[in-house]
Amino acid sequence: MTELRLHARLPLRLAHRRSFQRFTGASRRSMDPLGNGSDGTGACVNCSSNQFVQPAWQVGLWGAAYCGLVAVSVLGNLAVIWIILAHERMRTVTNYFLVNLAFAEAAMSAFNTVINFTYAVHNEWYFGAVYCRFHNFFPIAAIFASIYSMTAIALDRYMAIMHPLKQRLSSTETRVLIGLIWVLALLLAFPQYHYSSTTLLPGRTVCFIDWPEYATVDFRKIYYVSVALLIYFLPLCIMGWAYITVAVTLWASKIPGDSSEHYRQQLVAKRKVVKMMIVVVCTFAVCWLPYHVYFLLHQFFPELFEQLYIQQVYLAVMWLAMSSTMYNPIIYYCLNSRFRAGFQQVFCCCSSSAAKEELELKSPRCLQTQGSIRGSRMETVVSSAVDPAAPCAPPPAHVDSANCVPETFASTSC
Repeated sequence: MTELRLHARLPLRLAHRRSFQRFTGASRRSMDPLGNGSDGTGACVNCSSNQFVQPAWQVGLWGAAYCGLVAVSVLGNLAVIWIILAHERMRTVTNYFLVNLAFAEAAMSAFNTVINFTYAVHNEWYFGAVYCRFHNFFPIAAIFASIYSMTAIALDRYMAIMHPLKQRLSSTETRVLIGLIWVLALLLAFPQYHYSSTTLLPGRTVCFIDWPEYATVDFRKIYYVSVALLIYFLPLCIMGWAYITVAVTLWASKIPGDSSEHYRQQLVAKRKVVKMMIVVVCTFAVCWLPYHVYFLLHQFFPELFEQLYIQQVYLAVMWLAMSSTMYNPIIYYCLNSRFRAGFQQVFCCCSSSAAKEELELKSPRCLQTQGSIRGSRMETVVSSAVDPAAPCAPPPAHVDSANCVPETFASTSC
């Protein structure tokens, strides 16, 4: 797949490996998302000029697009983190995963996007060997953490709706799971760190991956295909299965005629939660699909990347992929009233007392098991209100959706 280091690599192709060996004294491999230079394009490893020179106005437009993306992503995701951590009633199991998702996306935007754009435009590395390693390493870890946080939310929603009486994750278990996600993410990204290197060419420095070479195995290709499967296709399949199952249960089932009003409200609330998370997952899938296709094509059909226009294709594909980091706060604002109230507190100095009450004072609804909703192929137990007039104490974290459903997600409206 792609080197999710998210920036343009050393403009060399395997056709130039011998020339590069003579210059560096070592055998190198790199993957250049802009298309590696060849004799046909007049580029070579010892050239000091950039074959992808753009007009100043074009660079300015791309720069504005990337800087705007970073500003919206960082501010929006930091606001999400504050809204959840600063308000006790927002600290649910699902929301802890949203914090992890927001942190990974904000960090990737802040530390990689602009650097990536600069390298893609100038084809010269200005940021040193240490940051070269970090820049190759961190994006894969961040994307792994992002998509598996979404996967954990999907499975949490599945358990809450399909098996509401089973014990849920506690806050401690949730933190341990988040830590495990990051450990696996760092392990997956480690080869990018280990093989990263910088080399001084005539007139410029480049950052690339010095992959090991084997006679019978293409380690680079195996690694990138594995990464694509692990951080895109596999988790999307898991989330697709979970949300399709939940959606069939919630939407294909009929509400019994004698159900209470609170029972109906709770079912509607569950539907809104699932709808919001489906929008988040679909947005991620759409934004990252062209990027993965681009780099898989680069692995198997490198001759397609010889044209000069490939730089524009890369910049567009990369912007679309990175833009996924700025959409989630917007989705939360549109589809969740508590997040909407939180954003009003963060960005509007004249936020109303009603917004503060929405965020701070609403109590969870105490629920007990009332009945089951039967779909065509499955069955789920749905809770109904016991006493709507009396607020209940915050439930233990492992039963927050089985017995008391926080208004964080019970109050979702667009």
